[in-house]
Amino acid sequence: MKRLFLVALVASTLTACGSSNRTPEASVSFGTSTSRAVTLPGRGTWEVRDLPAWLDAVPSSGEGDASFELVARRPALASGPEVTGSFVVSWRVGALPASRVRVNVDAEMFSLSGRVVRDVSGASDVTVGRSLEASGTPGARGVIVKYRSDAAFARALSVGAEAAGPASSRLVVLDTPDPEARARVLSARADVEYAVPNRVLRRLADAALPSAVRPSDQYAALQWPYRVMGYGAVWRDMEGGAYTRPVTVAVVDTGTRFDHPDLAGVTWGPSEGALDFLTNVDNGDGDGPDTDPTDPAVADRDPDSHGTHVTGIIAARWGSFAAPCAGCSTSGVAGAVRSAPVKVLPLRVLDAFGNGDVASIALAVRYAAGETVTLGGVQWRTPHEAQVINLSLGGSVSQTEAKPLCDAVAAARARGALVVAAAGNNGTTAPFYPAACDGAVAVASVTLSSNGLVRAPYSSYYPQVMFAAPGGGTTTALNGATLDGEPFGDAVFSTSWDFRANRPTYVAMVGTSQAAPQVSALAALLLSKGVASSASGVVARLQATARDLGPAGRDPQTGFGMVDAAAALGAGAVAPDLRVWLERPDTQDERVNLPVDASGAFSGFVGQGAYRVVARLDAGADGLDTPDEPTGTADTVLDEDHVRQDVTVTLPR
Repeated sequence: MKRLFLVALVASTLTACGSSNRTPEASVSFGTSTSRAVTLPGRGTWEVRDLPAWLDAVPSSGEGDASFELVARRPALASGPEVTGSFVVSWRVGALPASRVRVNVDAEMFSLSGRVVRDVSGASDVTVGRSLEASGTPGARGVIVKYRSDAAFARALSVGAEAAGPASSRLVVLDTPDPEARARVLSARADVEYAVPNRVLRRLADAALPSAVRPSDQYAALQWPYRVMGYGAVWRDMEGGAYTRPVTVAVVDTGTRFDHPDLAGVTWGPSEGALDFLTNVDNGDGDGPDTDPTDPAVADRDPDSHGTHVTGIIAARWGSFAAPCAGCSTSGVAGAVRSAPVKVLPLRVLDAFGNGDVASIALAVRYAAGETVTLGGVQWRTPHEAQVINLSLGGSVSQTEAKPLCDAVAAARARGALVVAAAGNNGTTAPFYPAACDGAVAVASVTLSSNGLVRAPYSSYYPQVMFAAPGGGTTTALNGATLDGEPFGDAVFSTSWDFRANRPTYVAMVGTSQAAPQVSALAALLLSKGVASSASGVVARLQATARDLGPAGRDPQTGFGMVDAAAALGAGAVAPDLRVWLERPDTQDERVNLPVDASGAFSGFVGQGAYRVVARLDAGADGLDTPDEPTGTADTVLDEDHVRQDVTVTLPR
């Protein structure tokens, strides 16, 4: 995404220093500038390498002395008042070993602070907290006066006072710019029984509501799909203890990584029904079908673990764990089911390259639902039948070719299992199987846009689509979160595995593969809480509470609409969330949230640019833009001439 900045050129000549047995170093400080001209003496062909994401060098290569302009494109939001980094300039002369200089760089961030206030008629600005209550004494709209005699009451009406009741009450309201002082003066008069400010009272319902639950896991802020589905209220509801029924969700996929610390204890393991269905010898782990569906590390494989990603969306554990490696996260992400007794049954039907055949997938669906199957000459039956089967896979096969899959889906439904399948990422009207099978719940993908939630462009659409869920998009960053100081795109963040380094990691993925497990997790919670007791009951509840996004009723784009976790589970209302974020007037495809406290004060260290500060009282605490929610804006610019700005954002009453 193109960003425009004000650039001022400042010359800076660096001199390398250091001993001969280590890489010479140099340094440059931007201060609050956006550009530095850099010159480093040298011979041969030079190149700038390993630049941090927030720096540009123009040009980045040349001959002789290294001379270039270093441009600081500070991150959108930083954790402190300064950003630092380093890069390398290297020279090469023929076949001689390269010489190099490491350049250490620092730059000051710009400071933005302010407060959110509520417009209360007749009162000065009042700071707004998350409960909608005013800080200090509420404002007043004039003075209420009760007179002792009918004559005094009549005189007040004759000079413009408004009656506040029947004539017998002798009550009037006087409009005055200073209700406190006027009330004191009137109270001292002999013909006045009392005079009091006409206080502005607020509804108390919001103040009594509990706040939405937000996970404290390191990357939880990136998991915007939970927010838009109302999980803040669901997780608060979960603390009431109603989610007691155990549920198994089969994830029929590439297998998973049982050694990922964020998945510890949330899956059924090799001795508990987990199964590898791949029968060919060259299946990525080389040992044929067995009880270990671990997604293996093999040469040239897909870089990420698809099954691990899907599993994490459903059930990644909350809270901290021991660091699995140096620099690894100690809390990671949060799963939808939180503390509910929901476990994932991993079934491996896709190889390390994401490919699987119809026969293996159909067999796994039957096995997950509790049928006894024969695999590699051995009979297998899971001790943990799945009430929900997730299929984040499929293909554009014909209806005839898909018959074995559809027969398996029908058999699973006959045994009481709900089969949830990704609708496909072709972005066409062609049916995608097994999602298009009768009895399957086909899930389309929605993402964020400047017009709210919309069908993701890649999401296939055809009559069998039943529901939609957040699967993310690749062109916007409207969720407000940041990763490494930059706006985080509207993708779905979850658990994965770094096969090169052989260690746990987390990645962002996009697709109906990510939308389907959102529905599977919600279905499991409906069964766990007892809101529904059967697959058909789950579907009926999801249909009754879905958020219709298109034409009234079911449509091929998003089916009955996006699933609404809070509504489906009957979670109680939560207090409004005061949100403050930054937008750039020159682009509508990204946002950055600013931390805001309960009093309405906000602050942050931000990059240079023109900004619009937006504040909103988010009634559903879902992060979605709703037209009737109180919203205020303020514009400001941060650059070399305006390094600190303090703004006030006023919300309408």
